Amino acid sequence: MNSYSIFSLLFLLNWLVLTSCSNSELKNRDHLVFRYNEHANITSLDPAFAKDQRNIWPSHQLYNTLVKLDENLAIEGDIAQAWSISEDGLTYTFKLKDDVFFHKHQIFGRDSTRQVLASDVEYSLKRLTDPDVASPGSWVMSDVKRIKALNDSIIEIELSQKFPAFLGLLSSKFCSVLPVEMDQLDFQTSPIGTGPFKFKRWEIGEKLVLRKNNLYFKTDAEGNPLPYLEAVAITFLPDKQSEFLAFVQGKLDFLSGLDPSYKDELITVTGELNSKFETDIAMEKSPYLNTEYLGFYLDSDSEEMKSKAFRRAINYAFDRDKMIKYLRNNIGIPAHKGFIPEGLSGRAKIRGFNYQPEKARQLIQEFKEETGIKAPTLIISTNPSYIDLVEFIQKEVQRIGVQVEIDVMPPSTIRQKRSAGQLETFRASWIADYPDAINYLSLFYSENFSPNGPNYTHFKNETYDQLYEEALSLTKDSLRYELYAQMDSLLIEEAPVVPLYYDEVVRFRSKAVEGLGINPFNLLDLSGVKKTK
Repeated sequence: MNSYSIFSLLFLLNWLVLTSCSNSELKNRDHLVFRYNEHANITSLDPAFAKDQRNIWPSHQLYNTLVKLDENLAIEGDIAQAWSISEDGLTYTFKLKDDVFFHKHQIFGRDSTRQVLASDVEYSLKRLTDPDVASPGSWVMSDVKRIKALNDSIIEIELSQKFPAFLGLLSSKFCSVLPVEMDQLDFQTSPIGTGPFKFKRWEIGEKLVLRKNNLYFKTDAEGNPLPYLEAVAITFLPDKQSEFLAFVQGKLDFLSGLDPSYKDELITVTGELNSKFETDIAMEKSPYLNTEYLGFYLDSDSEEMKSKAFRRAINYAFDRDKMIKYLRNNIGIPAHKGFIPEGLSGRAKIRGFNYQPEKARQLIQEFKEETGIKAPTLIISTNPSYIDLVEFIQKEVQRIGVQVEIDVMPPSTIRQKRSAGQLETFRASWIADYPDAINYLSLFYSENFSPNGPNYTHFKNETYDQLYEEALSLTKDSLRYELYAQMDSLLIEEAPVVPLYYDEVVRFRSKAVEGLGINPFNLLDLSGVKKTK
C-alpha cells in the first residue's frame, strides 16, 4: 500500500470515529437520515453567497424562492402562488402563497414563527445589492429598477429593460427568501428559511446537521406532508478517494460526479456501472448545462488567434468521440453542435465540427500561405485537472502541422489571466446560471468584454450583436429561439472557441434511497427522498 493510500485510510478511519460520536442522537433512526459528503467544504449558509455547488446544495434544503424549476426546466411557483407580466415585459407582479411559514426561532416571539410576507421578499432581493453584504449574486438584480411590496401578499418588480429570462433568474438560490429579522441574526448559528429542513448544528470543518421542518408547506401527490426524511447529515471529508471508500462501505448515501482517483474502479470504459457494485448502488446520468471548451483570445497579437482558418483547423483536428470514450469513460456528449449545450432550446440547426484531419491540414496550409508563417504554434493554458484532455488535443493537433505547448497553472491563476486577456488559448467551462440559452450567448456579446463581463475571447461581430439585442427585446419564446440558433450557427462559422463536450451529471446512490432524481442543473433536492433501510 503506497503512502497516499495509507493517508486516505487513516483519514477515513479518523472521520468515521468523529461522525459516529457526533451522531448519537440519530443512531437508531439511520433510515431517516440522508448522508452526503462535501469535499470542498461549505463556506456559508447565507444564500447571498450560494454561487457554487457546495453552498447551493444546503441552501436548497433551507430556503425557497419565488419560483423554481421543475425537472424539465419549466418554471413553476414556489413561494409565489401566481404571477403576471405586463405587456411591455417590464413589470412582474407576484401573489404569495398564504401557507408558507419560516422555521421556528425565538426571534419571532411567543409563536416562534410567522407567515412569509411580501416585505420579506422585498428585503431579500434588495439585500443582494447591498454593498455591505457584497453578494457575488448582485448581478441577478442588474436589470431591476424597483422592488416594492404592495401589501402583505403582493410583490412587484420593475425592470429597467426587457429581459425575457428574468423569471428563470429568480429561481436562483441567490434569490432565496429570508425574514426581515435576519439582520439581527448570524447565518453560522441561526439561518432561517422556509425549506424542507431547518438548521440544527454546524461544526466547522467537520459536520453540518439539518433536521426536518414540520412546518413545510409542500405535500406529495397523495397529500402526505414533506419531507419524509428526519435529517440530513453533511460531512467535510476533503479527500475524494476516502469519500469514495465511505460511499461503497455504506457510510454515505450518495456520490456526485467522477474523480480520476476512483473513476475506473466505479465505471467501465463505456460508461456503465461496474458490475461488482450493481447489487447495492444505482447510477444515473443526465445532460448537464455545462459546455467545456477552448477559448481563443482574439485581441491577441498572435496571427494564429486572428485567423479564422487557423481556429477552424483546430476544431477539425481531433476526434471528440474518442476523447470522451477514453478520457471521460463516455460521461459527456461530444460537442458536434455549437456552444449551447444539450437540454436548452435554441441550439444551432447546422452541424458543428467533427473529426476531419485532412480538412484541418488544408486550413493550416491556407493559414501558412496567407501569413507566411511556416511553423504555426498554439499555447493552451489549463489547470491540472484537465491535463489529460489537453494532452490528447496536443497530440492530435500536432499531426496537422501545428506545434502545441501546454501551460499548466492553478485554477485561480487561469481565471485571473483569462479575465485580463493574458492567455492566447485557454481551457474553460460555462455552467448555466439560469435555464435560457442567452446565458451562453452572452459570452460573445461585444458589450460584455472582460474584465467587465464574461466575453473572455473578445469576440466582436456586428451581426451577432444585432441578433443578441433583438433577442432580448422578444417575449415570444419561439422567435427568441430562432435568433439563438442563428447566433449559435454564427459561432460555428467564426470559431472563437473550440467546443469540446457538453457535460453530463452522473450520480451514484445507495439502492436504499428513493426519489432522489436528477436534473440538468445538478441541484440536490431532498424534499421527496425516502430511505428504505
